[in-house]
Amino acid sequence: MNKNKVLVAAAAIVCLVIAAAVFMLRPEGHLVIRDAETGETYISYPLEWGEEFSITFIHSVNKTPVTDVYDVDERGIIMLRKTIYYGFGAGVPSDLDPKMELTYEEGTGAMVVSKIDMELPSFYLFVGTVSDHTLSIGGEEISLRDVCGRNTKVHISYENSRIFP
Repeated sequence: MNKNKVLVAAAAIVCLVIAAAVFMLRPEGHLVIRDAETGETYISYPLEWGEEFSITFIHSVNKTPVTDVYDVDERGIIMLRKTIYYGFGAGVPSDLDPKMELTYEEGTGAMVVSKIDMELPSFYLFVGTVSDHTLSIGGEEISLRDVCGRNTKVHISYENSRIFP
């Protein structure tokens, strides 16, 4: 009888250890946007590995949207996956790396540069003065100008929210 109690207790402990390990290893973090000068946090949004988010702005020359699409890989690094644009202008890709693909979306006229796969452990962005930057994440559209203010330099990063990463 005592032997059975010990086995049950040991099995319970093993199950708890496995459950804790699974919990600690599952992807959990936040996309964090801070003021680059003061460090004030403007946005901290839950984001799992592989989940996409994007930032869209209106190009100052050709007045069309430009969208950069990102995700976070299994190492917790932000990856620029593709850029979507509708016209050429300063800063818009015109010469591609051989591994990248350029496709055209019929109907919308969008040019999509995919397979960029650029690692961005973090990056900086100046929030638009004339046109806004819009963060699309988790089905929400967030105006960075409304949240951060015009012409604000922000630092964008992915932060693991676990005690033990």
